[in-house]
Amino acid sequence: MAESTPTTNGQATAAHDSREYAEYLTAQDPLKHLRAEFFIPSKADLARETLPGKDLTPPSHDDESVYLCGNSLGLQPRRVSQRLQQYLSTWATQGVQGHFKALTDSPLPAWLHADDAAAKAMAPIVGAAPAEIAVMETLTANLHFILSAFYRPQKEGRHKIIIESKAFPSDHFAVESQIRHHNLHPSTSMITIDPPTGTSLLPTSHILATIDEHASTTAVLLLPGIQFYTGQLLDIKTITAYAQAKGIFVVWDLAHAVGNVPLQLHDWNVDAAAWCTYKYLNSGPGAIGGMFVHERNSRVTTTTTSSNGATNGEKKETEEKEFHPRLAGWWGSDKKTRFAMTNDFSPIPGAGGFQVSNPSTNDLTTVCASLEVFNLTSIAELRKKSLGLTAYLEDRLLALQKKSGGFKIITPSNPEERGAQLSVQLEEGLLEGVMEELVKGGVIVDERMPDVIRVAPAPIYNNAVDVWRFMDEFEKALGSVREGKVGGGGGGVEKVVTN
Repeated sequence: MAESTPTTNGQATAAHDSREYAEYLTAQDPLKHLRAEFFIPSKADLARETLPGKDLTPPSHDDESVYLCGNSLGLQPRRVSQRLQQYLSTWATQGVQGHFKALTDSPLPAWLHADDAAAKAMAPIVGAAPAEIAVMETLTANLHFILSAFYRPQKEGRHKIIIESKAFPSDHFAVESQIRHHNLHPSTSMITIDPPTGTSLLPTSHILATIDEHASTTAVLLLPGIQFYTGQLLDIKTITAYAQAKGIFVVWDLAHAVGNVPLQLHDWNVDAAAWCTYKYLNSGPGAIGGMFVHERNSRVTTTTTSSNGATNGEKKETEEKEFHPRLAGWWGSDKKTRFAMTNDFSPIPGAGGFQVSNPSTNDLTTVCASLEVFNLTSIAELRKKSLGLTAYLEDRLLALQKKSGGFKIITPSNPEERGAQLSVQLEEGLLEGVMEELVKGGVIVDERMPDVIRVAPAPIYNNAVDVWRFMDEFEKALGSVREGKVGGGGGGVEKVVTN
């Protein structure tokens, strides 16, 4: 790659495949300060077999690992430990009073309102009103809550759920179990969309054609915002409008999209969506999930009826709430009457009315601590940086592919059809050895059997030097394994933990 670019001193030049060029890009990054908000594991830490001491000191630049795995588990924000300690101190000193009492020197709300604080912080990330969001449960559980409310199949009418054939297994299991729950069978009520022959991608036209084929008998469409294996970003706005025009309720799994790409769930008129918070939102392994229900699907109306008293004939007024049926629990009931213990369910308007149990305050504290970092920038700015980082990664990968072969990129080349992740499909037999060598070199990416590594430069903490260092290690690993110098062994990380 013969092109050259001025380095930071404005005089010398650096080839695009040089570390100097990567350092130049990093120095120009307007969001580079956000990296200091996160713990970057050191190579020594990754090799540990024991816990470190109490003080986690930042590693030197030379000892930092290359962590490009935010699509699976985001790094820990430094604010998390501080906010958790404040929560633990409240619990230690206030006990049950912490539910209702906010301490004046703590930024944390009373626990009763922690879910509202999380929804408010999440709103700009997904493009929704806070009332349309509930931070609750986990991703698959939230899909079940959504489907239990809005999948009402008719055996002689709409009974099908359309899903992609390569959906993450948990989504597939949720759909299949919901169908069986209604005494239907997946062989007739679950429609899977296979990619066209010769590709692993799902063109929008292909999805719309499948909708057309089954429109009159389909009740629900469930698709991923970003496909976990290929990294393809689907056209959420277009697909939603098209399916809804056919009378289909549209649900999106946003596990790989939230915190990664700009979303406008309200304006795109999405019916409902669910996501996790431990990937690009950096809230910790297995952390609490999120759910969106459009305001038109979660309204609560009150009707008042009058009747004569049974004994004295006096008029008696009775209020009755009308709302879409759902699985209900006490945390979805109006806060003003929640603790009255009257057994009268008065659902909160919006997604909050779909809550069941009181959410983990520990989890909510962690989520909000991470979202504080997002508040230091915007999704638009993060997306701008992400497009540049991913393009730089793609450029380097294509140059290496041309030079030596051994792999191909299966993620769309159009930047508007992908997020931060590029999925790299290796030649048969290379995956295990390449992963082993990457780990030895202090590089963390993840693998998807049988032959794909997923590389995801998260813009909130990754930079161009990370990309350069990955490519340096990847080229060496690929060459060594193909030449038979290394390979076999037990390399690889994160084989079955998350999607």
